Amino acid sequence: MGSEPPSSPQVVEEGADEEDEELSGAEDADLRASSGRGSLLTRRGITLRVLLKDGLVEPGDGILSIHYLGKTFVGDLLNDGKIRWVETGQIFNSPSAWATHCKRLVNPAKKSGCGWASVRYRGQKLVQYKTTWLHKYQPSADMSLISEGEDDEMGDDDEEEGKTSVLLEDKNKKSKPELHDIGLMQRRDRERIPVRYCTLGTRDAARDPHTLVELSAFSAINRFQPFNVAVSSNVLLLMDFHCHLTSSEVVGYLGGRWDTNTQLLTVLRAFPCRTRLADKDAAPAVEEEICQNLFMRGLSLVGWYHSHPRGPALPSLQDIDSQMDHQLRLQGSSNGFQPCLGIICGPYYHGNQGVASTITPFWVVPPPEQRPNDYGIPVAVEVTYVQDNFLTTDVLNEMMLLVEFYRSAPDLVQFSQMWSPNTSILDKIKASLSGHAPKDQAYAQILEHVYNQLRGTQ
Repeated sequence: MGSEPPSSPQVVEEGADEEDEELSGAEDADLRASSGRGSLLTRRGITLRVLLKDGLVEPGDGILSIHYLGKTFVGDLLNDGKIRWVETGQIFNSPSAWATHCKRLVNPAKKSGCGWASVRYRGQKLVQYKTTWLHKYQPSADMSLISEGEDDEMGDDDEEEGKTSVLLEDKNKKSKPELHDIGLMQRRDRERIPVRYCTLGTRDAARDPHTLVELSAFSAINRFQPFNVAVSSNVLLLMDFHCHLTSSEVVGYLGGRWDTNTQLLTVLRAFPCRTRLADKDAAPAVEEEICQNLFMRGLSLVGWYHSHPRGPALPSLQDIDSQMDHQLRLQGSSNGFQPCLGIICGPYYHGNQGVASTITPFWVVPPPEQRPNDYGIPVAVEVTYVQDNFLTTDVLNEMMLLVEFYRSAPDLVQFSQMWSPNTSILDKIKASLSGHAPKDQAYAQILEHVYNQLRGTQ
């Protein structure tokens, strides 16, 4: 994004779902010659080229758009049914190819673009024009020709992607309210109802990967927690501060030590990732900087954290798979067992008790050997929280760096807005962090300086 248009347009074909791919000119002609409008045109055969030929849409500049996670992409519809992205001049063969490309710029984990439900022609979703074509030329057609697979697509441009996607109450209505409306959001939070692990069964590709799962206890699965955990209060303070700054999901790493003799995992330092989740170019440099910081402090990587800004601090199916991957990688880095702790922080969920964030440490137990295709079992980890007597310079510096990083971000929280009728968002943050901060009044004054910097961002 933001690059100069290439001298000769680049044709991009990535991400086209099989059912959304555009037919070649020869395929299109052959299909019409062999079937005509009297025969049912397959769902895959209803392409932009078909809609253009039959006059349901017309070519034009800037008449196609994608709205995704606060970003807008604009495209030209060409005479041959291809799409030219206005910002770069790239040419895409189908709506799905363009949607997938654009969405991956914002969220690299995005697998498909749901093109016909995501791309709009003069403000209307393209899938509506496909429906109109079938009603007009094949009125006897089974509507499953257009509805198959698209129920899941509707509302895709309104979802909160990554790990923080929420279920839409109404797929065709309003988009996610911004966090600066948070004082009005108590009744409008879209509830994500967690499911019990025992209801999941075998992996199902059709299941929403953002489905939240309740945590089990080790005792409930006839296990003992295989390690002990101690977490520094400075870790909680920095992590909680990071998660409060933005309405988007954030991620960071945890540094500490693993004692094989006592089976104690000590978490001593949080390392926030000062990068956007969608910024693939910046991520390697940020991770390299964190690795160097770990090495200089004589610490090991012992876990990770991320936020669910407005949802319960429970793992999604996607989080469960990510945690299992991290556990396997850390375990493979040495000859013996080493645990990897996952932590989820929910700062702005109105189901929390009081103003404090909900912080959930968890681990994943592999499924039984006889059921290898089941999901991993997310379990709650018992943790001892160790109160630090002082704020380290590292923590204070990191807090100031985070303020600067998010200062001009479009999703920066509006700290002067109201969290509840009697509490501003800044007061909510201060109250949440007070549970982790040293009790010495001198440190309260130091933190007040940080809060003043937050006020200065707006």
